[in-house]
Parts: sequence; structure tokens; C-alpha cells
Amino acid sequence: MNILVVGSINMDIVNRVAKHPLPGETIKGQGTDYSPGGKGANQAVAAALAGGQVTMLGAVGKDPFSLELVASLEKSNVDTSEIIKKDGTSGMAFITVDESGENTIILSEGSNGKLSIIDVEKRLQLLEEVDILLLQNEVPLATTLFVLKEAARHNVQTYFNPAPALEIPIDVFPFIDFLILNETEMEVVTGIRIDTEKEQERAINWLIEKGVKSVILTLGELGSHYYSREEGRIITNGFKVNVIDTTAAGDTFIGSFASAKASGQDTKDALLFATAASAITVTRKGAQHSIPVKKEITDFLEVNKEGIDQ
Repeated sequence: MNILVVGSINMDIVNRVAKHPLPGETIKGQGTDYSPGGKGANQAVAAALAGGQVTMLGAVGKDPFSLELVASLEKSNVDTSEIIKKDGTSGMAFITVDESGENTIILSEGSNGKLSIIDVEKRLQLLEEVDILLLQNEVPLATTLFVLKEAARHNVQTYFNPAPALEIPIDVFPFIDFLILNETEMEVVTGIRIDTEKEQERAINWLIEKGVKSVILTLGELGSHYYSREEGRIITNGFKVNVIDTTAAGDTFIGSFASAKASGQDTKDALLFATAASAITVTRKGAQHSIPVKKEITDFLEVNKEGIDQ
């Protein structure tokens, strides 16, 4: 099965500091790293490295970063033939990380904000060539919702990660096969405060009632909760690892899960596969550089199988 990712492509500019500066304060950094990122591109890389056949539809600018961003995707076996060049700069994320691992992020959307409905309309034939569509919230919402509805009409399975968190029109929910989101995103999307397991269930049920076919609530090191009308509930526990950098962990989970489903794995096994992939990612620095290949994931599961408690 083929996978199409429509979404963002960013250059992450990461500054490491002892502590975050106060307003008006100038501090000395401990080093700066440049790392290809963007939720769309990260998910495309994760899906491809996990074994999927992946095409990326997104936009880069006419700047030096664009060459490295496209090259990083190609290195991971992502088809980049549908990436569009726009005037101006590529998307950039300015990330500051302190010694405790806490980060602040300023997102400059650049070319990502110029990916239009017209751009997608010109490439609707792609939906006849793929089985799975991955979407996020780092390109214009109108573009995302347009391609989501078109995919449903083409019988393409849709995976939507509403991050960064935005309210989603209720009439869109029936077009979503898998809604994958964390607790913060769940609160924004549903308007329900998530403080207890009972409230988690209430929020998940609300989404299912509104037409979402399957919901995956990701819980970081605690794993994830899955629910659908057909399969019921599946709780997947997280793995205990030495966390160095959580960048791209969620994107790795989503891309790996989609790839596993595309390969024919059942939902329980696909969730476990994705959980292992994200566990490996957090033990490494960076975004796309930290994403594991399929063999690393299967080897990790083999080594840790005795600790799996499902």
C-alpha cells in the first residue's frame, strides 16, 4: 500500500542553553544544530524508514535550506517529485532547549503557509495512486480539510494529526479514519478538559459520536489508548528508555503506525510497532536524524519482548 503525506517541511534551528532567557536578557548558547524537520516531513520519513512507499506533497522556499530539506527526504526513500518551490523562505522552527530538556519553539511557516487548495487540486490524481493519507496542522487549515474530504471521496484511508492544536469543524470528523492526538490536542479539539481517565473516555466517545472512525490518544512514556467502534479499546504501554530528546517522537509514532497498517499488520501489532519506534527516537537528538529504520524497530521489540505487558 502507498502512503501520501500532505504537510509541512521545516528546517529546525536548535539552540541549547543552560536556562531559558528572561524577557530582555541575553544569554550565551551552548551550541546550535540544524536539523530537517516539520511534522509532515517527519511523518513521511518515519513511514518510509519503517518500510512504507511514501510520497511527500508540500512546499519549500527558494533558499539554501530547501536543498537540504529535499535531500533529507530523498535520503530516506521518500518520493519528492510533488514538492513545490515557492517564492520566499522555507518553513523554519526556532527551538531553544535547556539542560532539563524543556523547550520553547517559534514557528515561521514560510513556504508551508503558501501550500494552497489550488496546489492540491492540480495533483488530485495522487489520490488515485495511494491507499493512505497522512495530514497535520502546519499548512493552511483550508488546504488540509480540502484534501481530507477529497481523500475520503477517493476511498483513501485518512490519518489526521491535529498538531499544532486547532479547533476542527465538526462536519469534518466523518472523513477521518484515524485521529491521532495527544492530551493537549484532545482538549482543544473536543473542548473537554482531560484530567482523569474518565474524562479521557468521555472525550474519545465524543469524537466517535461525531463520526471519527478510530481515535488514538498518545500519552508519551505511558503509551497510548486506541478506540474504535469495531475493535473496541486497545491500551498499549510505553517502553522505559533513557530519554534524551523528545523531538519528532509523536511524528515517528504516526508515520510508523501508518506504515505498519499499510504492510498488513493488525491494529494491536501496529500500535506496538509504533510505540517501539517512538521509544527509539527519544533516545537520540534531532528530528529526522533520530527516526529509526524498520530493522531497528523489530530488533528493539525482540530484545524488549519480555517487558511487553499488553
